[in-house]
Amino acid sequence: MLEELDIRNLGPIREATITPAAGMTAITGETGAGKSMLLSALNLISGGPADAGRVSTGASEAWAQGIFAVSEDAAAATIAREAGVEPEDGELFLSRTVRAAGRSRAVLGGKSLPKSVLVAVAGELITIHGQAEQLKIASPSRQRDFLDRAAGDERELDAYREAWRALSAMDERLARLRSQESSARQRADYLRESVEHINEVDPHPGEDEELKAKRDRIENAAEIAEGVSRALGALDSSQLDYDSSSDSASASDLLLQAAQALRGIHASGDFGELADRLESLNAELQDVVFALSGHLDEDFGDADLDTLNARIHELGELMRRWGPTLADVVAWRDKAAFEIEDLDASPEKLAELEAEREQLYRVAVSAADALSSARTDAASRLAARVTAELESLAMAGASLEIRVTPRKTSGATGDGKPGAAGERGLDQNGGDDIAFLFTPYEGSPQLPMGKSASGGELSRLMLALELSAADMHAGADGGAGESRQPASEAGDAGDNAGSADAAPSDMTFIFDEVDAGVGGKAAAELGRRLARLARTSQVIVVTHLAQVASWADAQFVVTKEPPDADDDAVGVVTTVAEVQDDARVHEVARMLSGSESEASLDHARELLSSSTL
Repeated sequence: MLEELDIRNLGPIREATITPAAGMTAITGETGAGKSMLLSALNLISGGPADAGRVSTGASEAWAQGIFAVSEDAAAATIAREAGVEPEDGELFLSRTVRAAGRSRAVLGGKSLPKSVLVAVAGELITIHGQAEQLKIASPSRQRDFLDRAAGDERELDAYREAWRALSAMDERLARLRSQESSARQRADYLRESVEHINEVDPHPGEDEELKAKRDRIENAAEIAEGVSRALGALDSSQLDYDSSSDSASASDLLLQAAQALRGIHASGDFGELADRLESLNAELQDVVFALSGHLDEDFGDADLDTLNARIHELGELMRRWGPTLADVVAWRDKAAFEIEDLDASPEKLAELEAEREQLYRVAVSAADALSSARTDAASRLAARVTAELESLAMAGASLEIRVTPRKTSGATGDGKPGAAGERGLDQNGGDDIAFLFTPYEGSPQLPMGKSASGGELSRLMLALELSAADMHAGADGGAGESRQPASEAGDAGDNAGSADAAPSDMTFIFDEVDAGVGGKAAAELGRRLARLARTSQVIVVTHLAQVASWADAQFVVTKEPPDADDDAVGVVTTVAEVQDDARVHEVARMLSGSESEASLDHARELLSSSTL
């Protein structure tokens, strides 16, 4: 949800701050006042083109920033974290600077990032339905994504994509096996010989270090034996196999003699405690003696040294070729064993993989059928809802049909990967072709959406789509086809559908030109439906109709100010200000009749009072 929009030096707007309502916000003002600059600001922070011509006269740069409230698990928050930006207190700051020289700078959470990151984050936060932006819905991929969002078919889509990934991986493996040439077979021979050689040596990680340590002890065996013997002779000569030639007592004997001498003292004092400590020291000394005596039994024969050197050399050769460590050698061998399987394109191996691929294909087709069924059902319900809504939006006789057509067999998958002849055409998004077909008036030919409607009609069609999708996603769909009551006759039940208990989304919808060619009762119905959508999503609408603006929770007026006589560099300046209470009554009166007479003011008060769901 957009909490605040800040603008500096963008076109005629020198400085403006807008704090839209959580529900519906109306942007109004006289024609040519500069309302389009607000859309330009939103386009900028959404990653749209940076036009240096939009920088205010005399300014060096233009700047726009949007502050958005996001939930912890929102897709926008996830994308931001992947880019190294953590939402601060549940908010994301998106800003864009455009220099008069033409260069721009995108910033997310105070961190400069590529524009593509801003586009990805903003795409999860803002949907702009203006003359240029809404033409994107003509793209088949956008229509498919919209239908999936309305259908709520995440479970079926995830199951299909998992099956598709497994099938694609197997297709790639088979293609690699079938296309391998003599060089691949030569590599298989090399890998096979290398694996056999490593298996013959049979190394284990760390073995070389163990052997080098053992060799070091063998090479220093005489020095070790002499040192251990001398140490034992000094500590406890009884551990040696020969009598000590020295008449001096060993350390163990001396400790025991000292302890006995202290225990022979019968006077008061700490002599007994000191004797205990000496005996404790002797016990520790005996542990050392025991450990040293074990080294006397080690066998350091010359034959062992020759064997060790040969083994160390053998392991060194392995590490030189496939190292640098024995752990790397073992890992290389295990990886090579798998590669050999893939390179061994024997008829038996290919037949085994092809059978496995056939099973994976059947699983993918089954998942695609489940996804197609969910889409077909949702398409029927969504089209019926939209057609009913269009009648109340000054588009009587208009209708929408959503076709979900199984893709024809082509012998290749939808993304260009090879597929078996006679198989259903699948790609990562399923096996369906989605088409939104719009009939703008009764008797008109049915044409692809985006090629059969004016800007205003397309804006109202998008409103009907967004509103219907929101109702369906909230689980309030009352049925499909003719059994559903037309929106113009639904009354309070239609107004409350899918909104009273629905959790608000993170998405902000921007509507421009939605009221083009609309007036009277249809204008009031248009405002009512925008207000309904605002129950589950934030809505910002640029409008010149009082019947639409009256439904808003907040209203901002864009006004042109005459140039400052003291500043020749500054021309016409546009200001943006929120109007409330009497100020809003006066603005609605102006929109109704172009004047602020008592009659028009009374009419404005009545309109504002009656514009409630």
